[in-house]
Amino acid sequence: MWQPTTERLQHFQTMLKSKLNVLTLKKEPLPAVIFHEPEAIELCTTTPLMKTRTHSGCKVTYLGKVPTTGMQFLSGCTEKPVIELWKKHTLAREDVFPANTLLEIRPFQVWLHHLDHKGEATVHMDTFQVARIAYCTADHHVSPNIFAWVYREINDDLSYQMDCHAVECESKLEAKKLAHAMMEAFRKTFHSMKSDGRIHRNSSSEEASQELESDDG
Repeated sequence: MWQPTTERLQHFQTMLKSKLNVLTLKKEPLPAVIFHEPEAIELCTTTPLMKTRTHSGCKVTYLGKVPTTGMQFLSGCTEKPVIELWKKHTLAREDVFPANTLLEIRPFQVWLHHLDHKGEATVHMDTFQVARIAYCTADHHVSPNIFAWVYREINDDLSYQMDCHAVECESKLEAKKLAHAMMEAFRKTFHSMKSDGRIHRNSSSEEASQELESDDG
């Protein structure tokens, strides 16, 4: 009868041990990190690379605009246009009209984002060049929450007209903050244009600067 040699027995035992180890490893639970790996890959592929853009500004109710006359804009010049806009606004609404725009004041431009029914900014936006803003104030007798500005609108035939725009803020403080933000934007725009040589310091520029500085304290 054939008897296996010691060397063959050792070789057989080694092979059997190896196969048993493989079977044992397959029965053991996989490390936790392997279970989480597919989930992590899925999250990485579905997460957007860029975050949704958010706008910094003040939610307001845009009351509209009306033409205004004159070239010298002094304290109280927006009172009459604002009263006209306010009357139209109060007649059109029932109770409390929700904010329909987001006013964002920047050094060289003012952005008026239109909001959807969820209160989110849409792609529709009105842009105002700060250099064309002749006057702004948050001091109105009809309502302390109203912020208004006079803007020089240039038509297609290169003629221009002065329009008074107004928004209703949530509070008097918010209206004042917008007035001061506009004043700061005007200062930065004015100094930038002056340093670039696009404008020269004259009496009208000085008056506009002083008016914006003193109107709302």
